[in-house]
Amino acid sequence: MATLKEVWQRLPKEEFKFLATLSTPAKIQAFLDEIPYSTDPIYRCPLRVLRERVAHCFDGAIFAAAALRLWGDPPLILEMVPNDRDDDHLIALYKRNGHWGAIAKSNFAGLRFREAVYRTLRELVMSYFEQFYNVAREKTLRGYSLPLNLKTFDRTNWITSDETLDRIALKLDKMRKISILRNTMICNLSPVDDRSYRAGLFGARKEGLFKP
Repeated sequence: MATLKEVWQRLPKEEFKFLATLSTPAKIQAFLDEIPYSTDPIYRCPLRVLRERVAHCFDGAIFAAAALRLWGDPPLILEMVPNDRDDDHLIALYKRNGHWGAIAKSNFAGLRFREAVYRTLRELVMSYFEQFYNVAREKTLRGYSLPLNLKTFDRTNWITSDETLDRIALKLDKMRKISILRNTMICNLSPVDDRSYRAGLFGARKEGLFKP
């Protein structure tokens, strides 16, 4: 079975040359920031993201995990789980000097990159809490999954096959979720203030926003 690097190296020379420039988490994030946010109800595998230059949060996290792995990082993703009035959010994880960081594509400005400065996954997830809200100005983040190593899907060609992404999504749905709030905390949450709300939606595609 071919390694991920071998799969990428089979790309046309110019595509592999461009991919090789995404040599740090910040550079991978910059690529995701530059391409449009997808409002299509489909998944795109990393190869399609590279070629079509469009992605939503699921596509972006899978692409980032694949790009990180090319440089020796494990291809880890984590799902952040909201209440039933918002979309979930997927991030790719990386670790530097014993601390966690994240790469993500999002329609919200505050749900993207995190530097590797968080000691635990809970710390990392909680850094998204204040920016994780819906169009009704409700703070909606409620929990997160354990990390999923996409290496377990290597035999299904998740780098080049859209069909495999449905299996990844199903696996995430079945994984144990860790709650971050008690009911008493939820009852006391305040709405997002106007300035933060507008800042988070700066540049957002309205058609891609969850309608609670």
